[in-house]
Amino acid sequence: MKRMDRPIATIKRTKEIQEKYNVFTKKSYGQNFIIEPRVVEKIADAAIKSKDELVFEIGPGIGALTQYLTMKSDQVIAFEIDDRLPEVLENEIGYDHLKIVLKDILKVDINEEIKKYRKPDQKVVFASNLPYYITTPILFKLFEATEPIERITVMMQKEVADRFLASQNDKEYNALSVITQYRCDIKKVMDVSRHVFWPSPNVDSAVLQFTFHHKYNLKDEELFFKMVKACFVQRRKTIYNNFQTLFKDKEEALQLLEKAQLKSSIRAQQCTLEDFIRLYEVSYESLCTGKS
Repeated sequence: MKRMDRPIATIKRTKEIQEKYNVFTKKSYGQNFIIEPRVVEKIADAAIKSKDELVFEIGPGIGALTQYLTMKSDQVIAFEIDDRLPEVLENEIGYDHLKIVLKDILKVDINEEIKKYRKPDQKVVFASNLPYYITTPILFKLFEATEPIERITVMMQKEVADRFLASQNDKEYNALSVITQYRCDIKKVMDVSRHVFWPSPNVDSAVLQFTFHHKYNLKDEELFFKMVKACFVQRRKTIYNNFQTLFKDKEEALQLLEKAQLKSSIRAQQCTLEDFIRLYEVSYESLCTGKS
């Protein structure tokens, strides 16, 4: 590996690279560079189980994590939005099996990109130190992909991580928690202090891993997600008060809740994923046709 005796994830190397290429952090891109090698090494170890996995990295920056991903995998595709950085990555890492794609991940067709690079039967994984301001949109884009993804390992703001990890009755539990659990098994890889970044952000981080489980196959997942989101619109209101907004006939909403064995007086955060699936199943026809 090029310059692996000198990890990029140190304050000294980060400053050297910034000055050499004039690539100082841009707030508009939510850039904070990691300056602790053990953190990026641990993320790479968790993200990649085999050298033949196809690895997509989102927002490689100056390559702190990329450096370790290219050690662990024989094929790494890095999506970067900042046109100053491909030169840095090519010069400082310089592996033939690293491809830098100068595109905004939110504007690309994830399915097409996977098809483009994946070899037959190759497992696909994503790894990233995500910019905080676009963590959720990026993850939902990946969750909605129809091409199979094995796992996603990402660093994010700790507060957002807590929502993904939340269970029923937790104050952080919301529609995001339910929808993610529908798609994935979620585990925390590690907590990360704000002090391992340059510049240091105002919040701490956590690394989560999402492993796709394919346990549930509802007929219209988009409709299910819409229903779940509606149930959480006003958290202080009962599930009935939120759920009934999907129907013209409030009495029908009450009957459907009863049929799903859910009390109309409870709140959405008291319901498990299985409760929401049951409610969706008994409500499917009404939700679909708008009969009410």
